[in-house]
Amino acid sequence: MTTLADPVPGGRPGDVERASALSGELSARGVHGIVLSYVDTAGIGRVKTIPTARLPAAAAWGVGMSPVFDTFLANDSIVSTDVLGSPDGDLRLYPDLDHLTALSAQPGWAWAPVDRITQDGEPHPACARTFLRRVVEQAARQHGVTFRAAVEIEWAVGLGSAPGGEFVPAVSGPAYGATRQVELSDCTAELLAACAAQGVDVDQVHPEYAAGQFEISVGALDPVAAADRSVLLRQTIRAVAQRHGLKVSFSPAVSGEGVGNGGHLHLSAWRDGVNLHSGGTHRHGMTADAESFAAGILTHLPGLMAVTAPSPASYLRLRPAQWAGVFTAWGLETRETAVRVITGTAGLRDQAANLEVKPVDLAANPYLALGSVISAGLDGLATATPLPEETTGDPARLGAEEAAARGVRRLPVSLEEAVTEFRRDEQVRAALGPVLADAVIAVRLGEIDAVAGLDDARVAAAYRWAY
Repeated sequence: MTTLADPVPGGRPGDVERASALSGELSARGVHGIVLSYVDTAGIGRVKTIPTARLPAAAAWGVGMSPVFDTFLANDSIVSTDVLGSPDGDLRLYPDLDHLTALSAQPGWAWAPVDRITQDGEPHPACARTFLRRVVEQAARQHGVTFRAAVEIEWAVGLGSAPGGEFVPAVSGPAYGATRQVELSDCTAELLAACAAQGVDVDQVHPEYAAGQFEISVGALDPVAAADRSVLLRQTIRAVAQRHGLKVSFSPAVSGEGVGNGGHLHLSAWRDGVNLHSGGTHRHGMTADAESFAAGILTHLPGLMAVTAPSPASYLRLRPAQWAGVFTAWGLETRETAVRVITGTAGLRDQAANLEVKPVDLAANPYLALGSVISAGLDGLATATPLPEETTGDPARLGAEEAAARGVRRLPVSLEEAVTEFRRDEQVRAALGPVLADAVIAVRLGEIDAVAGLDDARVAAAYRWAY
């Protein structure tokens, strides 16, 4: 007879026993249900939930969910590839018990990211979390390199009572203004308390540039944990806001004009406990490998955009003079370049130095975005790609001849252009593998068709509350 002590492949040794203990602990704390969370190709967070008492069974056997969601669009329409998008088949969702978290802003609930496993116990080829883990493991094995990463989160806070799906800013006052902080004081204080209760170390939270916009920055973790944290934070921000009668959007653009919401990636490469972005003999203290890593990202950025800026709404944000990083340029603390070198404060640089990759937003699946960007950087490292001359100031002001000499060109201005670049970039597609790469193309083309003929305002409205 099969029992919980005899789980199918897909879980990890000891998980059933751990899950039984955790189930008891959570139940004693009044947690009645667990959110099993993953992110689809379109960047939408999808979930199944289970009673807390079912956690041991989920750890042993997983929880069923259709693979069709790999080709869902943001509006829940379905496209297909040669292997995805069919109503056939099933997958199992296995919770990662290491990241199981009681949700402070959702009393009675806990949250866990999942790995998606086939019925035969093999990793699902379209599981983005598995993809990122594979990239990180290959980097350690082939290059002796590990990573620390963090995802910036920007969101727009609107009045929950606004009619007809409109966005009405919940705060007034100027960008970064004290007025906004005061007006949302109770809400942001509760957010900080929730983060602390959930073990999230917050560096800062503050009002941002756009109307009703805020940003939170958190500590760096290994890339898989950083992507998990990004998903958990959005769940938390949304729940806290709802408790205060507010509504939040992480969409790249809540309106057809103005500054949108970014999801910048911060990334540093390490070897033998040493930060490769500090203490080196190359520019701004970088090592040769750190320069080549940055060069790899720059080289592949046009194709990466189909992953890091995956929505038609992304290109409402990606405009010059909006600090979105829309040129293939890098610079020291230069907020208009796509790759920003950050040295950190003197005395802390060996820990703080990192790269910021700016043309990324929160419509992106964070596992796909981090995995693809790291893969591009590793390609540069493996081939010792030279980092071009740095850019100071706004790249848009460079003359055509000087821009060409520095390799500075405009990144894709539409999702159509990004898909074209993605199709041309064999390295980016190979890193994802054929199943995921085909899903990216199919979903992006579906999103393009979904908003064909719409003006900027209507494109923004179509995605305003999807993310």
